Amino acid sequence: MTTALIVGDIQRGITGSYPFAQRVVAPLAALLPRARVAGIRVVFVRFALRANGADLPPGNEMFRMFHAAGDFFHEGSPGTEPTLPVAVEDIVVTKRRASAFAGTDLDLVLRANGVTSLAVAGVATSAMVAATCYDAADRDYQVTVLRDGCGDGDPAVHDFFMDTVFPSRGFEVTTCADWRTGGPDRASGGPI
Repeated sequence: MTTALIVGDIQRGITGSYPFAQRVVAPLAALLPRARVAGIRVVFVRFALRANGADLPPGNEMFRMFHAAGDFFHEGSPGTEPTLPVAVEDIVVTKRRASAFAGTDLDLVLRANGVTSLAVAGVATSAMVAATCYDAADRDYQVTVLRDGCGDGDPAVHDFFMDTVFPSRGFEVTTCADWRTGGPDRASGGPI
């Protein structure tokens, strides 16, 4: 299988604190078993900062706010653990910036597994999802965005990205239930 499912920032500290993030858990929980059975590589990407602040950009108030939240975003704390169950064959990547690729080994892991196509889900649509999709496209991955597997604190911003920005960039936008893998199920027209 040449497809991977990227699930970004669906972690305890975020889904437990932001209602928009909690709303994406059910569609993703229903999708994960189907994706695994279809042979899709599942990659959880979590956001975590070093407790000592060594990775904080100077003068960036947003990152300082994240760091000040303590266990929600400190590396090794329960708040950075994925909300959804991680299977033994899944991959977990820790990131320190918006994009799942920035400063991580995600690209190396995907290429080692022969992945050429990504489905991206997570929060926030205007941050992690957008940054990861742009980065993936720049690395020549085919990109699909899972509309109900993504969320943003501002529903209008979420809809703008899904209805206007992502399609204009050539990204397919679909739901978790309707996502097709690009493998044998796509030829038969059925979802995974």
